[in-house]
Amino acid sequence: MVSWFSIFIMIFNMILGAAVPIGLMLYLRKKYHISVLPFWIGCAVMVLFALVLEQIIHFVFLQSPAGSVVQNNTILLALYGGLMAGLFEEGGRFLAMKYVMKKSHTNPHNALMYGAGHGGIEMFVILVFGMINNVIYSLLLNIGQAELLLAPLDQAGRNAVQDAFDSLVEASPLLFLASPAERLFAITGQMALSVIVWFAAVKKEKWGLLPLAVLLHLILDASAVLMAKAGAPILLIEAEVLAVVVLIVLCARTIWKRESLS
Repeated sequence: MVSWFSIFIMIFNMILGAAVPIGLMLYLRKKYHISVLPFWIGCAVMVLFALVLEQIIHFVFLQSPAGSVVQNNTILLALYGGLMAGLFEEGGRFLAMKYVMKKSHTNPHNALMYGAGHGGIEMFVILVFGMINNVIYSLLLNIGQAELLLAPLDQAGRNAVQDAFDSLVEASPLLFLASPAERLFAITGQMALSVIVWFAAVKKEKWGLLPLAVLLHLILDASAVLMAKAGAPILLIEAEVLAVVVLIVLCARTIWKRESLS
């Protein structure tokens, strides 16, 4: 059986995955008296650039000879994944802010609203969609109806679902608590990266902030992957992610203060 406490945490994660983005949107609108349009633009850009365009590139590249080399080298794979995430997400963010949000350039708080949408839709997909299967699988296991899922599958499918069952049974409830913590760190990082890219988009002479954002994104993603592949404890990985997010926030804060005075 899957721990009922684990199932409770999964359901809590699903609620949090929807509540945090919407709560942030409403908070920013009330506090800074800004439109919620940048929030929805951030959602759309994240879906288009990270979940569609980037995945197409992965599909093509990773099937090539060069892709095979990358997949067989942990360091190269982590750097490749981090770089692609940085290029597509920060590139999409830059294009949206520079051209789609042109009328919003007078108020940098729109960068925070955009970041809430960009990171918020990512949080929603991971915590809501990502937990639905886990909850369904767990409930079927606990009521002894797992065969309902296994029966119509071929052997490869049965093996894959059985592996998912085994992972849920063996997982500590604390593992599911790591997911919302990671997503809260991530959405904070996305808002900070949005601030950095905002000034690259609205000030022509500050275009160099865009590659800085790509680099910071690469470091955030690649470092977490490398630590996970090295078998580091989940708490250590989350602590490292938090440290990088704090670095990104400090960079964004410094840039905001400097550019606001210029």
